[in-house]
Amino acid sequence: MLQPRIRLPPQASQRCHCALSHPSPFRRYATVVETSQGASQASLGDIFGPGDGKPQDFRAGTFALRTYKPRTPGVRHLIRPINDHLWKGGPFKRLTFPKKGHGKGGRNNTGQVTVRHHGGGHKRRIRTVDFQRLSKGKHFVERIEYDPGRSAHIALVSKATKDDKFDPAAHKSYILAAEGLREGDIVESFLSGIPEDLMASMGGAVDPGMLAARTTSRGNCLPLRMVPIGTSVFNVGMAPKGPGKLCRSAGTFATVVAKDNEGKPDVEGKYVTVRLQSGEVRKISSNACATIGVASNPDYQHRQLGKAGRSRWLNIRPTVRGVAMNASDHPHGGGRGKSKGNVHPVSPWGLPAKSGYKTRNRRKSNKHVVQPRVRNQGKRRKTK
Repeated sequence: MLQPRIRLPPQASQRCHCALSHPSPFRRYATVVETSQGASQASLGDIFGPGDGKPQDFRAGTFALRTYKPRTPGVRHLIRPINDHLWKGGPFKRLTFPKKGHGKGGRNNTGQVTVRHHGGGHKRRIRTVDFQRLSKGKHFVERIEYDPGRSAHIALVSKATKDDKFDPAAHKSYILAAEGLREGDIVESFLSGIPEDLMASMGGAVDPGMLAARTTSRGNCLPLRMVPIGTSVFNVGMAPKGPGKLCRSAGTFATVVAKDNEGKPDVEGKYVTVRLQSGEVRKISSNACATIGVASNPDYQHRQLGKAGRSRWLNIRPTVRGVAMNASDHPHGGGRGKSKGNVHPVSPWGLPAKSGYKTRNRRKSNKHVVQPRVRNQGKRRKTK
């Protein structure tokens, strides 16, 4: 459906004219447009390209998205990020299992709906992703794949040989891919400690500058105590011996802002302070895992599905307004016209939904949160 248009042979009266003028007057269905706020409007030649069948990429200083010629109503508003580097085949079957049963419809083990707006969708296989990265040594990135279970991309890695080459018979695993990670790159995990060859290159003692230069590469997994201040990380763990739980969505990251042992390299601090994208500043164990870089697929937030059916393919069911229901189904239902019965906005179970209604217990504050994220508290934020 989204293949390029078939080029028709020119008429006899037009062959000489076409050969002497521009090389190709035909346009493709898939085009790349620049979507920056401050960028100038692109001309038709820039949008549709020279007509050689290859998409034009305008990523200088901005991001680019792919749109399609509206052959059908479903692709008129379809916008996708450009991910031509992704693997075109299927997943590595040994690291997947099928998603079946009640869970796909948002139901628990008794069949009751516990998560609304879930159901249907295309058949999918769950990829078993290694969020902890305990396997030491260098790993070779075989390919970058699409994962239907998350917004970020995943990378299939295998144990590299001594000369950093690909070994087909090596153990394979899936990891979260960092933005910019490509096929053929080498990634390494330092959770089990500093390798002997790296320690020998530093003269038998830890040199902070050399250690940071040799370890903080895109896609490497380090304990937070080894990450320099100001570095962007993702897939951040919460416990010393646990998997990564924070900043795993597409384009997310956290920034290391402080350490307990700052200025005291001989003393091992207990916590590392990081700033999340929500504005929250919190302390995390210095032995927790973190991956250098930013989570892949940062243009995911600018996509447009284009039609309702594409949401159904993604296992997303419609969201019905409360005022459109009956009085027996929602507190806002019933009555004549679009009226919710002169009641304050509430959830289907009667919990206030607006006006800054607090649901957290003040006595159970999180002691690891240094600065909480900014909340509206029922008021509009002041624009600068």
